[in-house]
Amino acid sequence: MPIRMSSLPLFWRAFATNALAMLLAFAALVLAPITVSVPIAATELIVLAAGLVLLLIFNLVLLRPAFRPLDRLAETMRRHDPLSPGERVPVDGEPDVAALAQAFNEMLDRLESERRGSARFALRVLEDERKRIARELHDEVGQTLTGVMLQVEGLAAKIPEELREQLDELRETARGGTEDVRRIARQLRPEALEDLVLQSALSALATAFGEQAGINVRRNLEPAVPLSDEQELVVYRVAQEALTNVARHAEATQVELRLAHRREEAVLTVRDDGRGIHPGALPSSRGIRGMRERAMLIGAQLEIDTTRGRGTEIKLSIPTRAETP
Repeated sequence: MPIRMSSLPLFWRAFATNALAMLLAFAALVLAPITVSVPIAATELIVLAAGLVLLLIFNLVLLRPAFRPLDRLAETMRRHDPLSPGERVPVDGEPDVAALAQAFNEMLDRLESERRGSARFALRVLEDERKRIARELHDEVGQTLTGVMLQVEGLAAKIPEELREQLDELRETARGGTEDVRRIARQLRPEALEDLVLQSALSALATAFGEQAGINVRRNLEPAVPLSDEQELVVYRVAQEALTNVARHAEATQVELRLAHRREEAVLTVRDDGRGIHPGALPSSRGIRGMRERAMLIGAQLEIDTTRGRGTEIKLSIPTRAETP
């Protein structure tokens, strides 16, 4: 049974194509009534040039399909984004090209697995450090400011009347500092996740955000979404970062916070009616990069839909079929 050209390795396919072109040229020179005089005549030159053009076209038509999978592989390599895992090259074409595509896919599998493992370790270290700093802020700085407030209250009855206004300012400064320390400690360590379920923690986050930013937050949080502790932490942090970005940059009047479970994935959606983000600013945004890195840790997909003047939608899709490896 004759060997199909598409089943040949790339080297032998290119060799066979060029050999066939040479055989055709040889046959044309032997069998066709073509003569070449010295010096060459104009008509003979035209015939030879036409034959050369036909051979080049024939060679191009046969070789182009052989190298098309290589072009597709190169394009995928250029387009690959480490923070958007999952994209792979189709394993097809000639054996050599298929082997190269398979090797590239296996390399991506290893890189993504190693990156996810190291990033998970970094996340655990980061969260432990957040807890330590939050605890020190609460126990050390918070207690110190509380002591300052008590001392100020003790001086209130002894201080002259002309200094009472400055004393009141000092009291308000100490009270404001205490509240700021407590707020920062809460942001560093999501105690709500330890004491409440994810839905309640997100609801508390939305309430605190609405009061602080003065933005109406509509909540639609489905109960009993099956997520691991690590996935819940990522969902909470992504929602926290998304709301922070809204407060800082969006100039929005309303935000929708949604958590839903459909089929084999949980979906967190944060949508605002603000001014949107210029697409060119997405790659350089530290907040968005942080969200993408957290999504990558648990094998989730982060999608950002934004249009200038029409708001921004951030969607985090988390697989719930099994524990993320």
